[in-house]
Amino acid sequence: MSVITRRSAASFLLASPFVVAGRGASAQVRELRVDYATYSPVSLVLRAKGWLEEEFKADGIAIRWVLSAGSNKALEFLNAGSLDIGSTAGAAALVARVNGNPVRAVGVFSKPEWTALVTKPDSGIAKPADLKGRRVAVTRGTDPHIFLVRAIAAAGLTERDVKVVPLQHADGRLALVRGDVDAWAGLDPIMAAAELENGATLFHRDAEANTWGILNTREAFLASHPQLVARVLQVYERARIWSLANQAELAATLAKEAKLADPIIVRQLERTDLTHAKIGPAQVATIRAAGEALQAAGVIAANVDIAAVSRDLVDASLAPRSA
Repeated sequence: MSVITRRSAASFLLASPFVVAGRGASAQVRELRVDYATYSPVSLVLRAKGWLEEEFKADGIAIRWVLSAGSNKALEFLNAGSLDIGSTAGAAALVARVNGNPVRAVGVFSKPEWTALVTKPDSGIAKPADLKGRRVAVTRGTDPHIFLVRAIAAAGLTERDVKVVPLQHADGRLALVRGDVDAWAGLDPIMAAAELENGATLFHRDAEANTWGILNTREAFLASHPQLVARVLQVYERARIWSLANQAELAATLAKEAKLADPIIVRQLERTDLTHAKIGPAQVATIRAAGEALQAAGVIAANVDIAAVSRDLVDASLAPRSA
């Protein structure tokens, strides 16, 4: 099990290829790279409605939509400078920042229970302790991975006690269904699909150990373009409010965009709270608790100041007006 340490973030502060600046001139953004993800219902609504395109049309700023298959991918894209706004779990962003990825959390897109430990009914697995010596599919660097680490740590185990099989979320579900692994650290809506289509069992749930869905940007981008980030958050707020007021249309939009059956989307939305938009102390507290649990489990180095990193991660200054 690798131990995460703080490294210098300087090498990651690369200039975006879509920013043009002359000597002494202000940088001008010509394209905003924003992700969408099936684990973020609001992002799918935003993409389907075209509201970001509408917001920035007069500025001559194009919107490029980038699919994030998991927090790990969104953080990878942010780190590489190929994404300006990315959707992740709060704890995943914390781990990335500890490890040198200069991300800042600026908004909230949901308070979900989007992960649980999943198995098949005949596996003989009923609790985290039963995972000892068993094969577990997990997407490293995501909330399901962190959820798994915390769950087995509470049972007196470490990652060395289980046979971790690194797979992206959708592949983890397939591996479980095929019997290639004994369990899977799942993520909605793929987890809901495994429940309803494959009879999978969520054998360990803990809503409070699921960290918030947060919107991130890069430190350098935030420093250079705070007004652009604030405008993106304001349009996200429009989509969040619409989603709460139009539940049936929200479900239909998700089903179409995610290409999943309506009952799967309904199950996902049952576990997704969209009543929050402003990031602040509640998210910092949850992220800190996850970080301290990972530190106790030996995943984050003992000399890392989790409280300080959690505070530094979150920038609450750009809250949308109606939050």
